[in-house]
Amino acid sequence: MSFQQGELFQTDLPPWELDAANETPCVTVAFPEAPFGPYDYRIPSEFAGIIQPAMRLVVPLGKGNREVVGYSISVQTASQPASSLKPVLKLVDHEPLCKAQLVQLIHWMSRYYLVPLGQVFEAVIPAGVRAGAGTRNQMLLRPSESAGDEAAVRSLPTKQRQALQQLILADEPLSLDQLRHLAQCSDAVIKKLRDSGFIESYSERVMNFEAESAKNIFERIPAPALSADQRIALKTIFQALDSGEHSTILLHGVTGSGKTEVYMQAIEQVVSYGRQAIVLVPEISLTPQTRGRFQHRFQSVSVLHSNMSGPERHYQWRRIAEGQAQVIIGPRSAIFAPTPYAGIIILDEEHENTFKQETIPRYHARDVAIHRASIEHIPLVLGSATPSLETYHRASIGRYKYVALPRRVMNRPLPEVTTVDLRSSRIDVNRGAISYPLVKAIDRTLAEGGQTILLLNRRGYATSIQCPSCGYVVTCPDCDLPLTHHRDGSKATC
Repeated sequence: MSFQQGELFQTDLPPWELDAANETPCVTVAFPEAPFGPYDYRIPSEFAGIIQPAMRLVVPLGKGNREVVGYSISVQTASQPASSLKPVLKLVDHEPLCKAQLVQLIHWMSRYYLVPLGQVFEAVIPAGVRAGAGTRNQMLLRPSESAGDEAAVRSLPTKQRQALQQLILADEPLSLDQLRHLAQCSDAVIKKLRDSGFIESYSERVMNFEAESAKNIFERIPAPALSADQRIALKTIFQALDSGEHSTILLHGVTGSGKTEVYMQAIEQVVSYGRQAIVLVPEISLTPQTRGRFQHRFQSVSVLHSNMSGPERHYQWRRIAEGQAQVIIGPRSAIFAPTPYAGIIILDEEHENTFKQETIPRYHARDVAIHRASIEHIPLVLGSATPSLETYHRASIGRYKYVALPRRVMNRPLPEVTTVDLRSSRIDVNRGAISYPLVKAIDRTLAEGGQTILLLNRRGYATSIQCPSCGYVVTCPDCDLPLTHHRDGSKATC
């Protein structure tokens, strides 16, 4: 009995009603909108043994018994008479939307972040998956019990008998087109088999979408030799993998120290065990670059992020859930990838604040990853050149394993960084607010056939208006922040 219903039914039940209640199966349902529940519902006999956690159900709610869709969160025997529980009306899903470990993670997120269970389900299960995007109804054919009657089958015309034998040999349901192609027969032959009861037909939703990346073949690039520091880091991860227990490892490596190569060789070990890896990156924009590197090393790489279309996201979700994807790459939402054989989770640039979800349910992907890895009994690797304070502290007191990569690969030097004082450096007015040292550096780079990236940290033509003689910066009279110069309209705004 749910908490809300428990307040309404506080009277002691007579023994005969208690006995009946103990035999009545019920399901606890949570809703993504108010009232969030959870509430208990009686499972009718036609749904007995079918309903599982993470399935959507249509149930009556309120005095008007309006039909609403909720998420099944647990199945148990009722603690009250069946007559006091409303029945489940319909099934939206005929199989769970996610596996038991993800349901366990959803329960933890609801408790830890104080968010209703239904809202967490909505965040974890993508809209395209819930809507069945990219799927269509397809009629499938299978042999009926009559197909086992050898005497009746022998009496069939040759074409019908051959078509039935092809369907039996396939050992799986076939579409009309597939059977027609295999048996080299017409639709009329198959229709006669169905009308005479030798073939059964039924409808099933199947994927009608295939990602372009699934058709591409990438040249395999062999793994490079590792440095001594990388080998030590990889050995630590291998030990965690072989232990079969959860552990969190901080991989603290300077920029260019080869953290990504350590990730990939650790994942190669995971894949060799027949398991899957989840790799989280801080930004959606980094996903294509990361995917490109991994596709040259692994046969099957999937991507999950919110900018994908509904059909593509559903397609990737199904591939992952069926165990077809070896590596799953994406931003914070990829932590909910439905991997049935999770082997390792890697969180690159763990210090980035983009791993924090700003909308309900507000969560930190790093903390969710830690808990999911604990549920799955697998290692979690946190990689960063500048770890967050809390992560570094936990590693320093021994809660996390700590591995350092203090040197760049092949002892390459760090790039030269130059600070230009705009008060003392001349500005080229014809090129805008760009100093002469920067102009010369850009010209030299372009002359050598290189490329230049200019990062602008805010909108506007220039971040400030500064006097080249005295260095005075025009500021806002209300808040003292520098005014941003907008060329359109010649405005300076805060």
